[in-house]
Amino acid sequence: MNTSQSASLFSSVPEKDHFHFFEKGEPDGRKVAEFLKYKKEDVSVAANVPVSSVRYDAKMPSDLRERLVEWATAINLVGSYFNDVNKTMLWFQISNPQLGGMSPRDMIRVGRFKKLLRFIQTALDENTR
Repeated sequence: MNTSQSASLFSSVPEKDHFHFFEKGEPDGRKVAEFLKYKKEDVSVAANVPVSSVRYDAKMPSDLRERLVEWATAINLVGSYFNDVNKTMLWFQISNPQLGGMSPRDMIRVGRFKKLLRFIQTALDENTR
Protein backbone atom coordinates (compact mmCIF):
# COMPACT_ATOMS: atom_id res chain seq x y z
CA MET A 1 0.00 0.00 0.00
CA ASN A 2 1.50 3.34 -1.00
CA THR A 3 1.30 6.57 1.02
CA SER A 4 -1.56 7.94 -1.05
CA GLN A 5 -3.64 4.79 -0.47
CA SER A 6 -3.04 4.81 3.26
CA ALA A 7 -3.88 8.53 3.46
CA SER A 8 -7.21 7.93 1.74
CA LEU A 9 -7.86 4.85 3.89
CA PHE A 10 -7.91 7.08 6.97
CA SER A 11 -9.57 10.10 5.35
CA SER A 12 -12.90 9.26 6.96
CA VAL A 13 -11.55 9.99 10.45
CA PRO A 14 -10.77 13.57 11.46
CA GLU A 15 -7.39 14.28 13.04
CA LYS A 16 -9.09 15.65 16.17
CA ASP A 17 -12.44 16.55 17.70
CA HIS A 18 -12.29 20.30 16.97
CA PHE A 19 -15.78 20.98 18.29
CA HIS A 20 -15.76 18.69 21.34
CA PHE A 21 -18.67 16.65 20.00
CA PHE A 22 -17.50 13.44 21.68
CA GLU A 23 -16.97 12.42 25.26
CA LYS A 24 -15.53 8.95 25.82
CA GLY A 25 -16.53 8.02 22.28
CA GLU A 26 -20.16 9.07 22.72
CA PRO A 27 -21.60 11.92 20.65
CA ASP A 28 -23.03 14.98 22.38
CA GLY A 29 -26.12 15.15 20.18
CA ARG A 30 -27.23 18.47 21.57
CA LYS A 31 -23.93 20.11 20.52
CA VAL A 32 -24.10 18.58 17.04
CA ALA A 33 -27.72 19.73 16.56
CA GLU A 34 -26.88 23.22 17.84
CA PHE A 35 -23.90 23.48 15.48
CA LEU A 36 -26.15 22.62 12.54
CA LYS A 37 -28.87 24.94 13.92
CA TYR A 38 -31.34 22.06 13.89
CA LYS A 39 -34.56 21.90 15.84
CA LYS A 40 -35.89 18.55 17.04
CA GLU A 41 -37.98 18.28 13.87
CA ASP A 42 -34.92 18.80 11.66
CA VAL A 43 -32.99 16.11 13.53
CA SER A 44 -35.97 13.78 13.20
CA VAL A 45 -36.15 14.20 9.41
CA ALA A 46 -32.37 14.08 8.89
CA ALA A 47 -31.91 10.98 11.05
CA ASN A 48 -35.13 9.35 9.84
CA VAL A 49 -36.43 8.80 13.38
CA PRO A 50 -39.71 9.92 14.94
CA VAL A 51 -39.65 13.34 16.64
CA SER A 52 -40.58 11.60 19.88
CA SER A 53 -37.34 9.57 19.63
CA VAL A 54 -35.07 12.61 19.39
CA ARG A 55 -33.27 12.71 22.72
CA TYR A 56 -29.68 13.17 23.73
CA ASP A 57 -29.32 10.93 26.77
CA ALA A 58 -28.48 7.29 27.44
CA LYS A 59 -31.85 6.25 25.96
CA MET A 60 -31.02 7.78 22.57
CA PRO A 61 -32.03 5.35 19.79
CA SER A 62 -29.07 3.65 18.12
CA ASP A 63 -30.11 4.96 14.67
CA LEU A 64 -30.01 8.53 15.98
CA ARG A 65 -26.68 7.92 17.69
CA GLU A 66 -25.18 6.59 14.44
CA ARG A 67 -26.38 9.63 12.48
CA LEU A 68 -24.99 12.03 15.11
CA VAL A 69 -21.61 10.28 15.00
CA GLU A 70 -21.59 10.60 11.19
CA TRP A 71 -22.55 14.28 11.25
CA ALA A 72 -20.05 15.13 14.00
CA THR A 73 -17.32 13.30 12.09
CA ALA A 74 -18.08 15.18 8.86
CA ILE A 75 -18.10 18.52 10.69
CA ASN A 76 -14.74 17.71 12.26
CA LEU A 77 -13.31 16.68 8.87
CA VAL A 78 -14.23 20.09 7.46
CA GLY A 79 -12.95 21.71 10.67
CA SER A 80 -9.61 19.97 10.12
CA TYR A 81 -9.34 21.68 6.76
CA PHE A 82 -10.31 25.20 7.84
CA ASN A 83 -8.87 25.00 11.35
CA ASP A 84 -11.37 27.73 12.22
CA VAL A 85 -14.73 27.33 13.96
CA ASN A 86 -16.42 30.28 12.23
CA LYS A 87 -15.28 29.29 8.72
CA THR A 88 -16.47 25.74 9.32
CA MET A 89 -19.86 26.95 10.55
CA LEU A 90 -20.17 29.25 7.55
CA TRP A 91 -19.25 26.44 5.13
CA PHE A 92 -22.09 24.30 6.48
CA GLN A 93 -24.60 27.17 6.31
CA ILE A 94 -24.09 28.77 2.90
CA SER A 95 -25.33 27.32 -0.35
CA ASN A 96 -22.69 25.62 -2.44
CA PRO A 97 -22.91 25.51 -6.24
CA GLN A 98 -20.99 22.21 -6.25
CA LEU A 99 -23.77 20.72 -4.13
CA GLY A 100 -26.55 21.77 -6.49
CA GLY A 101 -26.96 25.10 -4.73
CA MET A 102 -27.77 23.51 -1.37
CA SER A 103 -25.98 24.22 1.86
CA PRO A 104 -24.25 21.26 3.50
CA ARG A 105 -26.55 21.52 6.54
CA ASP A 106 -29.59 21.32 4.23
CA MET A 107 -28.12 18.29 2.45
CA ILE A 108 -27.89 16.52 5.81
CA ARG A 109 -31.41 17.63 6.74
CA VAL A 110 -32.95 16.22 3.56
CA GLY A 111 -31.17 12.88 3.87
CA ARG A 112 -28.29 13.40 1.42
CA PHE A 113 -25.53 12.95 3.98
CA LYS A 114 -23.69 10.17 2.13
CA LYS A 115 -23.37 12.35 -0.98
CA LEU A 116 -22.12 15.22 1.19
CA LEU A 117 -19.57 12.98 2.91
CA ARG A 118 -18.23 11.75 -0.46
CA PHE A 119 -17.94 15.39 -1.57
CA ILE A 120 -16.04 16.32 1.63
CA GLN A 121 -13.67 13.34 1.38
CA THR A 122 -12.97 13.96 -2.31
CA ALA A 123 -12.29 17.64 -1.68
CA LEU A 124 -9.96 16.85 1.22
CA ASP A 125 -8.15 14.18 -0.82
CA GLU A 126 -7.64 16.64 -3.70
CA ASN A 127 -6.30 19.30 -1.33
CA THR A 128 -3.69 16.99 0.19
CA ARG A 129 -2.09 16.02 -3.12
